Amino acid sequence: MKLFFLVSARDDRHVNEKIDELKNLGVPFLIVCGKRFNHPNVVYREPRGKFDAINFGLSFVPEGTDIVVLNDVDTKIHNFGNALHLLTDESTDLVFTKVNVQQGAQLTFYLFLDSLRKRIPIAASGELMLIKYKFLKRIIPLRGCKAEDTYILFKVLESGGKVAFCEKCFVTTSRTVSANQEEAYKRRTVGGIYQALSMCRPPAIVRLFYMLLPFVSPLLLILGGKGFYWVKGIILGYVDYVRGDKTAYWPSINP
Repeated sequence: MKLFFLVSARDDRHVNEKIDELKNLGVPFLIVCGKRFNHPNVVYREPRGKFDAINFGLSFVPEGTDIVVLNDVDTKIHNFGNALHLLTDESTDLVFTKVNVQQGAQLTFYLFLDSLRKRIPIAASGELMLIKYKFLKRIIPLRGCKAEDTYILFKVLESGGKVAFCEKCFVTTSRTVSANQEEAYKRRTVGGIYQALSMCRPPAIVRLFYMLLPFVSPLLLILGGKGFYWVKGIILGYVDYVRGDKTAYWPSINP
């Protein structure tokens, strides 16, 4: 099957490393970068949100492509063949992979998230997603959403597609370190997921989960400081959505 990697980059940090990695994988690729960068596989696009970078980049996907791989520039890919193997199954339309971080509250958070989404597709990880191009064409252009990865997941489910979570293939990356960063991250992701829910109709069990989330999230307080900032971020994200937040640009949470 013919692959094409589409990589989103807010700026030129990590671009050289990603170019080297994808060359080593031997795959065709394009990096949509928010800063001008002199390389034939890098195109400039003013940062307007990751959904916009994907919409823009898809116009460069060559004819005959079977699988589009969405990837973040600040990641390192491990065991890619395992994810690709899942997508070669004719009944699977979308694969998203595990995310490994080295420090911070998200070490614990991903334990919770992964245990849930092995059973219920409540959220995707846009750091590395593989989707059949013929299916992707049904749902583009993507609408403005801060959680574009989960928006894609929900649109695939809404359209009757089959998704898979691959733990054997994973990416390593850095995310939040401080408590304030973690709160901001949760606020933006949760607000973006509620945006996605307003635009899609995933299975009832997914919608029920998010209907209950603001009310059951205080149970996370038993985890102490980490739980406090998770709960605060979840509640603030939900409040942002209820207040009508429609912003789709995700400013960096890191200095």
